[in-house]
Amino acid sequence: MDENFDEQNKLPELKLDAKQAQGFLSFFKTLPNDPRAVRFFDRRDYYTAHGENATFIAKTYYRTTTALRQLGSGSNGLSSVSVNKNMFETITRDLLLERTDHTLELYEGSGSNWRLMKSASPGNLSSFEDVLFANNEMQDTPVVVALLPNFRENGCTVGFSYVDLTKRILGLVEFLDDSHFTNVESALVALGCKECLLPLESGKSSECRTLSDALTRCGVMVTERKKTEFKARDLVQDLGRLVKGSIEPVRDLVSGFEFAPAALGALLSYAELLADEGNYGNYSICRYNLGSFMRLDSAAMRALNVLESKTDANKNFSLFGLMNRTCTAGMGKRLLHMWLKQPLLDISEINSRLDLVQAFVEDTELRQDLRQHLRRISDIERLMRNIQRTRAGLQHIVKLYQSSIRVPHIKSALEKYDGQFSSLIKERYLDPFELLTDDDHLNKFIALVETSVDLDQLENGEYMISPSYDDALATLKSEQESLERQIHNLHKQTAFDLDLPVDKALKLDKGTQFGHVFRITKKEEPKVRKKLSAQFIVLETRKDGVKFTNTKLKKLGDQYQKVLEEYKNCQKELVNRVVQTTATFSEVFEHLAGFLSELDVLLSFADLASSCPTPYTRPRITPPDVGDIVLEGSRHPCVEAQDWVNFIPNDCRLVRGKSWFLIITGPNMGGKSTFIRQVGVNILMAQVGCFVPCEKASISVRDCIFARVGAGDCQLRGVSTFMQEMLETASILKGATENSLVIIDELGRGTSTYDGFGLAWAICEHIVEVIKAPTLFATHFHELTALAHENGNYELQKKQIVGVANYHVSAHIDSSIRKLTMLYKVEPGACDQSFGIHVAEFANFPESVVALAREKAAELEDFSPTSIISTDAGQEEGSKRKRGYDADDISRGAAKAHKFLKEFAELPLETMDLKQALQQVTKLKDDLQKDVNNSEWLQQFF
Repeated sequence: MDENFDEQNKLPELKLDAKQAQGFLSFFKTLPNDPRAVRFFDRRDYYTAHGENATFIAKTYYRTTTALRQLGSGSNGLSSVSVNKNMFETITRDLLLERTDHTLELYEGSGSNWRLMKSASPGNLSSFEDVLFANNEMQDTPVVVALLPNFRENGCTVGFSYVDLTKRILGLVEFLDDSHFTNVESALVALGCKECLLPLESGKSSECRTLSDALTRCGVMVTERKKTEFKARDLVQDLGRLVKGSIEPVRDLVSGFEFAPAALGALLSYAELLADEGNYGNYSICRYNLGSFMRLDSAAMRALNVLESKTDANKNFSLFGLMNRTCTAGMGKRLLHMWLKQPLLDISEINSRLDLVQAFVEDTELRQDLRQHLRRISDIERLMRNIQRTRAGLQHIVKLYQSSIRVPHIKSALEKYDGQFSSLIKERYLDPFELLTDDDHLNKFIALVETSVDLDQLENGEYMISPSYDDALATLKSEQESLERQIHNLHKQTAFDLDLPVDKALKLDKGTQFGHVFRITKKEEPKVRKKLSAQFIVLETRKDGVKFTNTKLKKLGDQYQKVLEEYKNCQKELVNRVVQTTATFSEVFEHLAGFLSELDVLLSFADLASSCPTPYTRPRITPPDVGDIVLEGSRHPCVEAQDWVNFIPNDCRLVRGKSWFLIITGPNMGGKSTFIRQVGVNILMAQVGCFVPCEKASISVRDCIFARVGAGDCQLRGVSTFMQEMLETASILKGATENSLVIIDELGRGTSTYDGFGLAWAICEHIVEVIKAPTLFATHFHELTALAHENGNYELQKKQIVGVANYHVSAHIDSSIRKLTMLYKVEPGACDQSFGIHVAEFANFPESVVALAREKAAELEDFSPTSIISTDAGQEEGSKRKRGYDADDISRGAAKAHKFLKEFAELPLETMDLKQALQQVTKLKDDLQKDVNNSEWLQQFF
């Protein structure tokens, strides 16, 4: 296998003479400096890259600088690397589909005369689609966004526009955003944006650095354009050419915005949409609605493992990988990608999807029958795009035809269904299919293909126009057949004259050099040498035999070649005519692709729900302002799908006023993180319209999922782990509403114990009292469990904390052998101890270190055996701090601490450098320290 890989990726030899090399070097120096551009030069049999690009390719893809060659000598020398076709395709796919830090350019020419033939960026793949998706499906549709931020005192008004080049959709919207750009981030995630245009001057201010950070978090490539390109002049006129339908609605839409039209103007210029006449009248334009889907930011997408990552050990590591059981070529996959980034908020639409999934789950025969037909459906969206851009040939038309003739079979399979959702299936699919397959739509296209294409030739792998389609073509075809017969008869006559068996000894060859010729083997040649020299013209003698002809064969061959050329030219014109006619069916195929891909994804959901070892169940969906979130026997779909896992289900009850805020404690590796994530994943799946891995589920619709579950250092941007944690938490505190879901894992571990605990307490209190969103908060700060019992302690302040409940993940310790067994069950109540030292034992720490750790922990542990707080509901476990404090003292201290935390939260950290931030925080801490003497309770934190 390694030998094959080496053979495929072997370095081609750089074959340039001194004159060619000199000419190329002089051209290369004229190229503008663009650090993001990777430039390839097409040398026909191979490709080359030069300068810094060559070093980058050698180090990144060949993993050695020995791949580099020197072009030219001395100070004029240029590092170069040669790349074969396979490697070029690999690099292209990696640069445009995986990375978001480079653009790609391909030049053609020779000597000093080269010109740019193709260019692409992660957001605009169109010119390299044939390379990128030749052997694999297009999994996601990249979107290019343009932002025009306008900073004002009350925040930032963002002009936002986007273009989806695959689906030919333009969108624009304008909104006010906060200092963390949470709206921008959720829009980028929902649209699957790969590239963003920003005005050139905008990168300098601190606000724009925050915007740039938001784009980086979403894995978006930033392309800076001159501010003069962000202009709305002539925009309506330009859109009038691109957008189908009347110009009046377009004018009305554009006039409703202040900044978004300028952003859209920059996009049209960058994507060069007006340069391609194939785009005219094929685009649609819409107002993008931020509130039409559940908002997800990049942190939530990562925390819930929604989309695939290169580091995934298998496809079931991500929700997309697990749920993707689609059958169509690419279309269903792209729609699933989009649905997972855009969970629904509309309850009736969620229930419609769930009804259809239920129908397919209950009727196994229908599901299997439909999936069998969908497997034969091509990627209609991409085929139509090629046809509209006049890049298509007959094979594209035939693929569309083969997909079209499956539709009646899909329709008849759906008609057989007579279950409780038959009226929904009729309305959603049967009626549209009925309309699409009538004589004015698909049937008309099918008739066009059956009369114009020679379908009998498909078995030979040939795509040809049927001769009967055109009189001129039919005449040329009969001429061609007549000449073929005459040549065949001459072949037989010549074999008779030379006394050689036809085909066995005397062969008839057809080649590009000589056209039709006779050939005999060198062994037969002596037998007929006299006749050859007298009656025939010998053309060449080689190992494979002697080629010869005569005047008659030459004349017939020339005539045949002439007729063939005429036939090809005539066929080419007819193919263009058929392609142009097919392009008029674009709207029909657009609707058909939409219905088939939706059907594909819903069947995929049904297949997943019914094929799992423990089947999924249908969730009950309630409006956001009523109902609770109750998951009985819930599981994490991705974790249970791993081969080595025997998953233990758990209940989650987020009940308004009782357990709307869950504090989950317990040992490391006990399942806290899995539990809180699985709740988020279950809710997301339900709002996408899929069954969920639970025994029973009732879900109150959430408008947003915020997740803060572990942060990595971002030192390249000058952000520590703790700062990253604080930034993510700040965006939760500013962006969450009572209709959101908040998931927080281990907040405050990145700083000192008291600071971390203080922040965690204040954040919990703020979420419970101000935001009032259902929350899952996993922590090792056992003192936080006292929040659930603060009703008594806080009565003097007329302050009640309602709806907080304690849960813990259980573990069993065998005290005789000090063995810790994780039970992975989530149970009511707080965990009364930490298990960190037991986990250290799991990791095979030296015994002396473990013993010392136990000794130190016993010294520092500030818990009494157990103090009981009486409540009306009965006796529950509560705070275990040894020391008791006066209620007034706690009240005074808490007020001071609250003031400190409020002032800290209001610090504009994103606009300050590190030195300023430290000075401000030190000042706040010093001010708080002056108040310590008035409160014993506060003294414990210093």
